[in-house]
Amino acid sequence: MIDLDVFAGGVVVSCQARADNPLHGPVHMAAMAVAAERGGAVGIRAEGAADIAAIRAEVALPIIGIRKILDGRPVYITPTFETAREIAAAGADLIALDATLRDRDGGPGPGELIRYVREELGLPVMADCDSVASAVAAARAGAELVSTTLAGYTGAAVPREPDLALVTAMAEEVEVPVVAEGRLWSPADVAAAFDAGAWAVVVGTAVTNPMRITARLAEAAPRRR
Repeated sequence: MIDLDVFAGGVVVSCQARADNPLHGPVHMAAMAVAAERGGAVGIRAEGAADIAAIRAEVALPIIGIRKILDGRPVYITPTFETAREIAAAGADLIALDATLRDRDGGPGPGELIRYVREELGLPVMADCDSVASAVAAARAGAELVSTTLAGYTGAAVPREPDLALVTAMAEEVEVPVVAEGRLWSPADVAAAFDAGAWAVVVGTAVTNPMRITARLAEAAPRRR
């Protein structure tokens, strides 16, 4: 297993692009990862075997791998043993998975997935959580890291701001390191996340999604008012 201390106090950049994004695909995401590495990132979060393999070939940073299954079911981040195995084989150093306490429609629960990744694949786990309860359960199941990745995404509406209160609550209640992720847009947000108790942070859209960045800036332009 990798030394997780490489992430401590640093910024991980999430290099992901959905199919409707012009930057979708391994070539573009590998280039994003190289840029992030040169900018000082301590790690990369990436989705899917093709992107992970391409990034692995270009950067020396540790890769947090996920596999999204977008079939309409609410639990879609590395939801099965097969998805975890796929991204491990592609070169991920750490597997992130949905650790919320939601119904799995007959699939393996988060505790089962965490144990499988650690015991069968020999890799550490970052548990993507939405609450203190899910983070506590994931840590008890063996997850090395817990994150706020899914905070705000399991309710009725997604808030605009990062959930720093959850970062603090998780840091107080969970014995493993807490990673802040979700709606971090600025250096001030990153600093606030660390002040709230984060051990590391993950930033995605604010770095690697020019469409969203442009849309946010365009909202302030007179012609869009």
